[in-house]
Amino acid sequence: MKLRSHIRSASKWLTPGIGIKRWLLLLASGIAVLSLGFSFVLREFYPLPTAFYYLTLQFIPRVWRGVIVGIFGLGAVIRALIGLNRTLLAPFVEPSSESVVDAVYTHRLRDRGPKVVAIGGGHGLSVLMRGLKGYTSNITAIVTVADDGGSSGQLRRDLGVLPPGDFRNCIAALADDEALMTKLFQYRFPAGILGVEASDLLRTSQLKSNGHSFGNLFITAMAEVTGSFERAILESSHVLAVRGRVIPSTLRDVTLMADLHAEPTGLSRIAGESHITEAGGTIARVYLSPEDVPAYPEAVRALLDADLIVAGPGSLYTSVLPNLLVSDVASAIEASRATKVYVCNVATQLGETQNYSVADHVEALTMHVGTDLFSLVLANNNMGVQFDAPDGVGLVTIGGVTGASYRVIALDLIDPAHPWRHSSDKLAHALLELV
Repeated sequence: MKLRSHIRSASKWLTPGIGIKRWLLLLASGIAVLSLGFSFVLREFYPLPTAFYYLTLQFIPRVWRGVIVGIFGLGAVIRALIGLNRTLLAPFVEPSSESVVDAVYTHRLRDRGPKVVAIGGGHGLSVLMRGLKGYTSNITAIVTVADDGGSSGQLRRDLGVLPPGDFRNCIAALADDEALMTKLFQYRFPAGILGVEASDLLRTSQLKSNGHSFGNLFITAMAEVTGSFERAILESSHVLAVRGRVIPSTLRDVTLMADLHAEPTGLSRIAGESHITEAGGTIARVYLSPEDVPAYPEAVRALLDADLIVAGPGSLYTSVLPNLLVSDVASAIEASRATKVYVCNVATQLGETQNYSVADHVEALTMHVGTDLFSLVLANNNMGVQFDAPDGVGLVTIGGVTGASYRVIALDLIDPAHPWRHSSDKLAHALLELV
């Protein structure tokens, strides 16, 4: 059984595309040429002492002599390569981790995976990133910069940085050791723990009034060190061994605005992403202020080069649409030849999508950005789960999509441990099946 396992593991070195066979062939060719050269030199010393008659197995027929010497030589080369690999890679491979060949195999497999661009924000985007990173390293998360609540909003107002919260969640989700990185990045300092020494980055009064997470402080400090927010995200990803990259939809300071239906007639206008859901009204439309902001160039480039573009999951009005309302982003999606999918949320959301069906979600999406962006809609069809939901929150139904201009793909996408959320693995597998 153990021998079979070793043979199966060794055979992975010969997997097409892993990038090993060419170097093994070059190594074998080099050894063969070296042996040929050595034999030419050795001929100059003939006749050799009698002992060499037995050392070179000349009493055995030449064919069998070649087979025996070849087997011993091949075994020596393989054993040397294994030992060399272990020695060279020891500083980079943890003792408890997978074998070297499995690590190389998995890395090459992910490196050759499809180019996926995910658009959104909040926890929904990090759930998707968590699933995708097991299949491909070519992931780009385009994140909204309209967040103005909590620690992110405070840092944005007081220091003028883009809100780091959603970037923090995505970076943690894409990190190799996600569990530890999430705990670290989500850790919030008790009020005032940093004292006056934190005044270079944050005033003591700020820290006392609202404890900041370590991840937000890390990204903000990196922005100060590198000189720009986008550089801070890039360097943070390098430092934390992130698979993929996280980028903003725009570098401009934008405010998310919403028009809410007001009783008995008319509309009320709400400014600020964090205030929209708190208002508790029915959203008529959302838009950015200022409206005509340029997209971050890397976001446009990633969209045009993508194999798969995914919008959602996440809050429809406050996470997904703020990215799509950047006109250059919408134009790049429309021009891209990628497969384009909108992932509908598993459950409705208070203050945004109460009583919404899949059709209602898509109708709101197309009302804001048109009908040509997403022709595929991925939705959950597992309605047999129960969870303690507050009034106005429930599973999103799939009714009312007959004759629509888009195609609905309905699958069981629910996380049994958190029935109001997607399962990372189910969602990633379903999306990659579409590419």
